[in-house]
Amino acid sequence: MSEADGKRDEERERRSRGWIAAITMVLATVLLLAEFAPGASRVLKYSEFRARLREGRVASVIIGERTIRGSFKTAPGVTPARRPTADFEVVRVPDPQLVPQLEERGVTFEGMAENRGLPTLLMTLTLVLGALLLGRWVLQRMQGPAGGVLAFGKSRGRVAGEKDVTVRFDDVAGVDEAKRELQEVVEFLKDAERFKRVGARIPRGVLLVGPPGTGKTLLAKAVAGEAGVPFISLSGSEFVEMFVGVGAARVRDLFEGAQAQAPCIVFIDELDALGRSRGGAMLGSNEEREQTLNQLLVEMDGFATNNGVIVLAATNRPEILDAALLRPGRFDRQVLVDRPDRSGRLAILRVHARKVSLAPDVDLESIAADTPGYAGADLANLVNEAALLAARRGASAATKADLAEAVERVAAGLERRSRVLTPDERRRVAFHELGHAVVAEVLGGPSRVTKVSIVPRGFGALGYTMKRPEEDRHLLTEGELRAQLASLLGGRVAESIFLGDLSTGAASDLSQATELARAMVVEYGMSPRIGAVSLGRGRSVGEYGLPAELSGPRELGVGLADAVDAEIASVLRQAEESARGVLGPRKHAVESIATTLLAREHLDGPELRAMLVDAMTREAESP
Repeated sequence: MSEADGKRDEERERRSRGWIAAITMVLATVLLLAEFAPGASRVLKYSEFRARLREGRVASVIIGERTIRGSFKTAPGVTPARRPTADFEVVRVPDPQLVPQLEERGVTFEGMAENRGLPTLLMTLTLVLGALLLGRWVLQRMQGPAGGVLAFGKSRGRVAGEKDVTVRFDDVAGVDEAKRELQEVVEFLKDAERFKRVGARIPRGVLLVGPPGTGKTLLAKAVAGEAGVPFISLSGSEFVEMFVGVGAARVRDLFEGAQAQAPCIVFIDELDALGRSRGGAMLGSNEEREQTLNQLLVEMDGFATNNGVIVLAATNRPEILDAALLRPGRFDRQVLVDRPDRSGRLAILRVHARKVSLAPDVDLESIAADTPGYAGADLANLVNEAALLAARRGASAATKADLAEAVERVAAGLERRSRVLTPDERRRVAFHELGHAVVAEVLGGPSRVTKVSIVPRGFGALGYTMKRPEEDRHLLTEGELRAQLASLLGGRVAESIFLGDLSTGAASDLSQATELARAMVVEYGMSPRIGAVSLGRGRSVGEYGLPAELSGPRELGVGLADAVDAEIASVLRQAEESARGVLGPRKHAVESIATTLLAREHLDGPELRAMLVDAMTREAESP
């Protein structure tokens, strides 16, 4: 029976219990009403009963514990025979004169013990049974399929059976090295005896490390799919609750369930939410998280050598994980799942292109070259955006233009044609973007301009200059970084040269340029005045050479801090002068290109370069 069939059966059983509880409560209500409902006889007030008694109209009465039932005389002086149904019924009140008055008027009377024990018992049992069924139904509704609020200690892991995991290694592209590392895990799950014969021990835990969107979760699913074993997945944050001891209980329940289904894979996503390094402020929440982490350490290190349970975890912040979690015997193997290179991006695009109709003019190699730094999730989104654009036009396949537009959407955001700029603003944006582009082309650097546009995109971009490296780069030289700085400040310099004043449009450029200059001074030792010393806080180089992972700032002396600030300002001034030296002699060429850009709203990289060479040639030939 499949998991869906099991859920449907469970839902039907829950509904049937709810119906049983509802019917039981209805029956109890009916019995209760029957118990206290009045009979067919007429109900009299006690004062009316005493008045009829004084008038001599009462023939006989039956005095009960709570009521008095009786019959009237049919005619004066005649006492009728006893009938099964009384003519009237009265609620009995304490009255010591009642019996003497009945004797005085010759009324036949008798007492009767009202035997209501059996109906009361049945009603009580029915109410108790109904309450129990209703309470159980409400409890199950509160718990729900995943344990709910009342099952605090139960694991929140989602179990996918062998047939439910359909991802294979062929569905994962661009991470060939990571796939080779994980192939050992698949082989162990398929044929553990081969490892046992030579005394080999498979890593008990494998940590997938990499930036967001690179396919860590997809790789874990592919391992389960290739091995054909159950896959238990959950997030690190699902262990921690506000109640003390809940996280540790969930860890125990998770591994008990995994052991029962061995061989299987336990996948913990975002491990840094659970495995952060211990220590620091002794707050209640930290203590609970540390208890949960301690239980995870015990469970992982307590496994037998070959018990068929492999723990995979993913994180993009390995530097904050606890050292005990990374030691051999727990997560003793770390697999890097990095952003793909050009060939990897091409492989990823081909995987996602299987599901999309592409026109013959689409060149995936060109798209792979235009998307440096893109992760697998970015490329998947790019292909989907192109398909959406084609569907919006009513086309049957996505074209080269759709993919190019999708690249711009992912990189710069959606076009905002509704944001209408004044003529002066459009002219300022055109010179600003050409300042970036012309400086980048003249000074060179790691990237070349692919497009210049003055169409607003995204949240705040009034225009943009797209650049791409001619090849994947892992190192940048000081000259390339200084060219990048000059390109960042080229827009601001162009506004000053061509329009005479500055605007707020360079705020983002200044922020990026300042961070890059700071990294050059305090991280990379590219300042003769400060020297070859690292004073920064970075761990790795990211976009524009900036630190990709940051820790706390390092304390500096007053004099050294002032020197650092002065050197950063000096580096920025040199970059600004370099940009001014590029744009000043090319003033007429830039103005000519700006006229074309204002008319067409965008220029491709080859067009920009051709126009720049042509304008400079004409200017040189003119007398």
